[in-house]
Amino acid sequence: MKMSDEELEMDLEGDLDADMDDDLDADLDDDSDSQKRGGILQSTSKRVRMIFSVMASPNRIDILRILNSKGPLTYSELKSLAGFKSKKESGKFAYHLRKLLRQSLVALNKSERRYTITNLGKLVLSLARQIEERSIIESGKMYVRTSHESIEEFNSHKIIQSLVREGSLPLELAQKITEEVENRIYKYQTTYLTGSLIREMVNSVLLEHGHEEYRNKLARLGLPVFDVQEMITNLDNVDNGAEGLLFKTGQRVFAEHLLTNILPKDVADSHLSGDLHIANPGIWSMIPDTIFVNVKELIEDGIDLGGKYLDVSRIPASKQLDEITSALSVVISLLSKEASQEIVLDGLVSLFSKHSKSLPELEQKLTAAFATASTTSKYNKSSTNVSIRLQLGSDTKIINSIINAYKNYTKLTPIPKIGLIIDNEKGKITDVSATASEIISLGGKVMFAKGQTSSHGVTNGSTKNSGPLSIMLESVSINLPRLAFESNKDETYFRARLALLMKPALSSMALRKKDISDLTRRGLNPILAKNTQYMQKSNVSLVVNLVGLKEAVFNILGFQDNKEGREILHKVIETAVDVGAKKGKELGDTVAICMTETESATRFATLDGEKYGKNSSLNSMEGDSYSEGITIDASEISDYTAKSEPISECNKLAKLLNGGLFVTLKIGKDAKPAEIKKAIEKTSELTTSFKPVQEIAICGECGFKDEPFEDKCPKCKSPYVV
Repeated sequence: MKMSDEELEMDLEGDLDADMDDDLDADLDDDSDSQKRGGILQSTSKRVRMIFSVMASPNRIDILRILNSKGPLTYSELKSLAGFKSKKESGKFAYHLRKLLRQSLVALNKSERRYTITNLGKLVLSLARQIEERSIIESGKMYVRTSHESIEEFNSHKIIQSLVREGSLPLELAQKITEEVENRIYKYQTTYLTGSLIREMVNSVLLEHGHEEYRNKLARLGLPVFDVQEMITNLDNVDNGAEGLLFKTGQRVFAEHLLTNILPKDVADSHLSGDLHIANPGIWSMIPDTIFVNVKELIEDGIDLGGKYLDVSRIPASKQLDEITSALSVVISLLSKEASQEIVLDGLVSLFSKHSKSLPELEQKLTAAFATASTTSKYNKSSTNVSIRLQLGSDTKIINSIINAYKNYTKLTPIPKIGLIIDNEKGKITDVSATASEIISLGGKVMFAKGQTSSHGVTNGSTKNSGPLSIMLESVSINLPRLAFESNKDETYFRARLALLMKPALSSMALRKKDISDLTRRGLNPILAKNTQYMQKSNVSLVVNLVGLKEAVFNILGFQDNKEGREILHKVIETAVDVGAKKGKELGDTVAICMTETESATRFATLDGEKYGKNSSLNSMEGDSYSEGITIDASEISDYTAKSEPISECNKLAKLLNGGLFVTLKIGKDAKPAEIKKAIEKTSELTTSFKPVQEIAICGECGFKDEPFEDKCPKCKSPYVV
């Protein structure tokens, strides 16, 4: 008759009490016999023999290992972890556990009904491990756990092969290094050999012999165990679930590769020290930052994915409304993988121009297309990944339908991934300002501009007469306060340092352009390669961002914020533009200088605060970052004219910067749509481009944002407010 787990456990406890009495009697008998045989304690050798018999079973060693790492455990927990999951194996498990209990290698806490490993059990486990390791050494064989998920016998010839193939070492030197590494392995009696451990030893020997360059080629790229554990622990910093975790890990590896093996040392050091900042270094050499593309051509011609994305449905040339909106969401999703900051989509109005008779259906299907496209992964947490560019003055009905669809999408999405860029160069902003104001109050992203501009204010003026695609590489920012700190209040020397820093940075960006073109040609970015004639027709601009210009000129170089001081500020921009133009001519590339928003401003301010002290120039900063672009307060805009100082200075900077100026229209958090509408219309009369920004409270727990709130979410009562 089979017994249940509970019955077996009760039987085990009863046996244990009886066995302990029997063992005690047997020990006493053995003691008296031993005294009769001249005092030699035979009981000790018997106990050792019994313990060795317990160690003879892999199952029992496994139970000890589990209790050592996971215990204390209940009977059922231990049984499950030890792999005895079927009812047929219950008796077998009870037999093994009884053996361990009888020899006091495992103990039972009767009040908690949990099993623990004893000190004797730990000693036995340690001994088993030592015997296993020693047997490997004595056999003369060592086994390597490779990074290819296999165990292979140690072979020193493989080290020589790696040194020659990966590090380009001369054969004689490779043999010498390998011999020293092999001696160390045997000397340390290392039993658990891994590929990474051997590589560490090789690199250590190379450094000791002064071969740092070879060591850098052979270094393993990756994360320390602690960092991996931290990433798993702090999941608040990870978007997109497991995909985001894996992506973040991969980015760290490729960023390290960029800084140690691809960039020139002076540029890498400038980034690491904080003289300049490279955004998204993990994908720097793989994909561009911003792409302007005509989506009408893509969808009407059909998309050729070739042999890539074989699990994605192929998109034929689309004509019907259903087909077009479905294709649009797929195109947005796929294009989002081929740029690190933003995709700006042109041609949406003309794409839907034949469907003006079914506007309600268009709005509904377009809302769904935006929602579907928003589910794709993101490279950059802070930027608008996709922007729909609408040129006013064309088909007003279609434009309003697209804006209404975007408004519906904004209501559904706590933090929208998609944004609007409204180009009012040929149309009236009053046609859309009411709806745009509602969108802004809902937390939507709207940019107003004249001409081709990204949502972060970088202009693309050179593309008006070019092909269907334009690309911007804009991931380098320069820390102007740092240059000012190191210029001893000498404005001429400051500008000379700026010129010196820009030249190698631009050379690196030219190399980046070449790398991206090469990888695109080889299929890494299939839509760019196959559908946009990227290699033949695209226009690529290298854009450099200036950070902290105001702090550098007014706080550190010591100029007053007056006409003379602003002239110096303008001279700095002119110097950067001139250096960019000369270097661009030398490289055969278009170079533009901009002032836009990036994560570099906070990083620069933090590094400079650590280096020069918090009271150096940081005391006059707003917040904890350097200035980027220009901020205009919406509450004051009604008092301004084109000649007002903030507006005239803003327009002067926009004219000097050939890459664009990011202008933020800061709207009070309590402002209503009607007030936002007035501020937008007035600002559009005074400046060429601007982005209205209003703080909206969003619940970080449930995503609620339907009404304004301060400390607690009205829906779920969570205090976690984004």
